[in-house]
This record gives sequence, C-alpha cells and structure tokens, in this order.
Amino acid sequence: MFKGFYTAASGMIAQQRRTEILTNNMSNVNTPGYKADQTSVRAFPEMLLKRMDDTSVPVENKLNLPYEPTIGSLNTGVYLQETIPNFRQGDLRETGLTTDVALQGESVFFTVQNAAGETRYTRNGNFTLDLEGYLTTASGFYVQDSNGERIQLTSDRFEVSESGDVTENGQLVAQLGVAYAENPNDLIKEGDGLYRLDGAALPNAYQTDAAQFSTQQMFLEGSTTDLSRTMTDMLTAYRSFEANQKVLTAYDRSMEKAANEIGRVT
Repeated sequence: MFKGFYTAASGMIAQQRRTEILTNNMSNVNTPGYKADQTSVRAFPEMLLKRMDDTSVPVENKLNLPYEPTIGSLNTGVYLQETIPNFRQGDLRETGLTTDVALQGESVFFTVQNAAGETRYTRNGNFTLDLEGYLTTASGFYVQDSNGERIQLTSDRFEVSESGDVTENGQLVAQLGVAYAENPNDLIKEGDGLYRLDGAALPNAYQTDAAQFSTQQMFLEGSTTDLSRTMTDMLTAYRSFEANQKVLTAYDRSMEKAANEIGRVT
C-alpha cells in the first residue's frame, strides 16, 4: 500500500521540478544568449514481484513447482534525471548599439572575468563600458581579450570585425576573447548566462581548427526558448502532476478507511 504513496509522490516531485525549469525558461525568453534548460525524467528500477511460500499446486497428489510463481513487475516511481542546456544557435537580432556583440556559431563562448579574477564563459554579448572605459557585461564582469586581459576603450565609438578584432580610431586595440567547448555539456551553469569549467580552462577558439564562428557587432543572440513548445510542456507537466495528486488522494482515503473500519466489531 505504501509503495503507491511513494510512486505517486515521486511523480509529483518530478513534475513540480520540471514546471519550475520550464517557468524559468519562459521568464528568460527575451534574455540575450540564454540557453533553455531541457529536462529528462527517468523511472526508478522496477521490482519483480513473486508469491512467497507458494511453490506447490493444491491438487490431489500435490504438485511441487521448481520456482516461485511470478506476479509481475512493479514500478517504484520517477525522478528528474538531469537538466541539460540547449546549446543550439539562437536567432540574431539587430540592436544598433556598438557595445552589443553576438557570436555566430555553436560551441563558442565569450570569456569574461569576475571580481575574484576567475574566468567564466557566456553567450550574452550585451556589453557596456564602465566608468574607467573597460568593456564589461551587464552584471559587471570584465570582458577578456584573446590573451586573457581586460579590454579598455576611450569611448563607445569602436568597431568589432567578424574575426573579433576590436579597433578604435583605426587602431587595433584587442581581439575579443572567445573560447571553444568541444562538449558544451561539460560546462556548469551558474546563472545570469554564465558558465564555468572545473579544472583546465577552455582552449582559445582562434587557435582551434574545429571552431567555426564569427562575431557580429550591433547584434545580440536571442534565447533558445521555444515559447509555444514550453507552454505545451508546462500544460503536460501540470496534468501529470494533477493525475499523481489524484492517485495520492485515493491512497490516502483507502488508508483512512482501513484505519477506521478494519477490525471494527459489528
């Protein structure tokens, strides 16, 4: 009886978590460079049920069976196995701002530096200039060049070529830092469109033959959230949650009836 409780409850928990992830995807539908999370729901291993102490058939001469009769398999519930960002290329939209830069190509990321001097990776090219003229992200992380140094400019009247070269007044200032991830799923998502890699840093994309990309100034990459599909998935998750909830309620009523009526003397 209690196995039914656990099975229904695990289904509710999995669908609740899935709904939270889908809601977060919807809230970031307009976030530049956002990679929507994809979920995978998996069932726990099934249990094989057999009748115990039932190896004989009640016939006249008593037939003994060499095995215990099998009842069948029992599913013990589901769980949210993993969450993987959808790293496909997002659509580019023109903004007209010189500080906006988009990456055209998959498996490549801008390299940025946080306040602790640690390198992070992002697809969000919605950059700005701070008071000292350093090129930064919207959250204040310094944009790095191809040598891992900060990029300092005198104004927002600069140009970025398709090969990532940053020029100001006709002079080459730096080359935007771009890293290549052979397997982007190895990256750990931190929030605010940032990723990190435990251990060694990602290789320089300019020095990697497998990296095929270009930089587009005055453009931003859109989110990979598919709004219509996300809304459909949310409705499916809600209905699955509701179905498990009804099963749990039915089990609860059965247990209540058993506790109140079984053993009652009439």
